[in-house]
Amino acid sequence: MGKKILVVDDSALMRKVACDIIKTDGRYDEPDRCHDGEEAWTFVTKNKYDAIVLDVNMPKLDGLSFLRRLKNENRNEHVMMFSTTTGEGTKQTIEALELGAMEFIKKPDNLAAFSTDDFAKQFLDLLAVVSGAGSALAPSKAADTSAASRPGAGSKIVLRPSVRVNGEKLVAIASSTGGPKALHTLIPMLPAKLNAPVVIVQHMPMGFTKSLSERLNELSSLSVKEAEEGDMLEKGHVYIAPGDKHLKVAKSGSRTRIYFSNEPKREGVRPCANYMYETIADTAYSEVCCVVLTGMGSDGTVGIKELIRSKSLHIIAQDEATCAVYGMPRAIANSGLVNEVLPLEKIAGAITKEVGTLS
Repeated sequence: MGKKILVVDDSALMRKVACDIIKTDGRYDEPDRCHDGEEAWTFVTKNKYDAIVLDVNMPKLDGLSFLRRLKNENRNEHVMMFSTTTGEGTKQTIEALELGAMEFIKKPDNLAAFSTDDFAKQFLDLLAVVSGAGSALAPSKAADTSAASRPGAGSKIVLRPSVRVNGEKLVAIASSTGGPKALHTLIPMLPAKLNAPVVIVQHMPMGFTKSLSERLNELSSLSVKEAEEGDMLEKGHVYIAPGDKHLKVAKSGSRTRIYFSNEPKREGVRPCANYMYETIADTAYSEVCCVVLTGMGSDGTVGIKELIRSKSLHIIAQDEATCAVYGMPRAIANSGLVNEVLPLEKIAGAITKEVGTLS
């Protein structure tokens, strides 16, 4: 049995295009089809789907309203947005991800582009993540993929004891698939007077992170921004790495600044969390609170393993039950280095307890 997919679009042509692409991949059954959110709601209440491919602008019940209904009913369907209006930096994309959509792909501007191998590959790669047809712990060249590093049934995570450290502290967060929604929960729960700066690597393309930062800034009591070259790190401020740029944390006199690099992708991504964690080694921070949130792959683990050679670390992994994709947190949890494995809603409290607040 293959994965079961529901395609929801008011255009018969777009339904056919999406379904034709899906049918080229043997991991999926023949997709079900709906022409609007109301019909889709009937389908999801009667059937179990591994993923929903969802348009935004539809009659009766549009895509965002459909997502809102899923959220209000505490349902956990995995959704990939497929629309002319879901793209890098758009408000509808931000809202869709905030409401629980896991990924998005923009419909091409012309029909010919739909038939290209590049578009079909991008579509199927994202659908594999959303539906679970791909590996949640896709190995990278740098990752430890030995049998000992992979969890077996009933494997138990061993927690590393916490050690109190005096001095300046930094919070460094890594997230990927499902990360925007997780950040919408986590960041607004942090106090305005957090006694540390926060740097974030979220795997998203160029143009997206500015809108994400602006939205999180609206929701949060601390200051959130898309990081800029030369930004001085300040306590109570959050800096999100721009898409397509590696984020480097480096000493600048007696202070610490953010710089960027266009070095090649690592682990298939730029920005890369491993890169960020490794650069922190040469800073003056006494302790780094490393937080690994939902995401496919293992980015973050190698960088944290390097960083722990030179810094005192307090490492928090999001638990499996609250992850959209339990890849990155699983990789670090199985390293034997984590101090805490927590549900998403408890991570802000754990960060605050670890770094403290300004008096």
